[in-house]
Amino acid sequence: MELLWFYLAVALAISDEIHTKLFWSLFFDFYVLLAGLIQRIVGSNIRMWMVHEALESLFNFVVISIIFLSPPIGFLAAGIHLFVDLFHEAADLKLPPLEHRALHFVIESTFFILVFSINPPH
Repeated sequence: MELLWFYLAVALAISDEIHTKLFWSLFFDFYVLLAGLIQRIVGSNIRMWMVHEALESLFNFVVISIIFLSPPIGFLAAGIHLFVDLFHEAADLKLPPLEHRALHFVIESTFFILVFSINPPH
């Protein structure tokens, strides 16, 4: 297992930051239009937010799958990241950016330590 769990958690954090910078800075106008379109299709803000989280998860899946050349690892990374995002929104945690990133890092690292201790990568 060595430090793969650590590299995955760091790569996932970087992927999430890239997603944020790309879509909230570079493609902001497109993202606002897409959000309006999705909101009209799904009919509610909560569903729109869930679609947003699913699209973010898809982005993380692609990035992590490419970095580690492993779709299963990309799937696990995207899934745990989505779970943490949904959890902290459902629990209504109002975290500053550093604490938000630390929450993700701790839970995602722990998840990968557990996964790799049960089934180590080859």
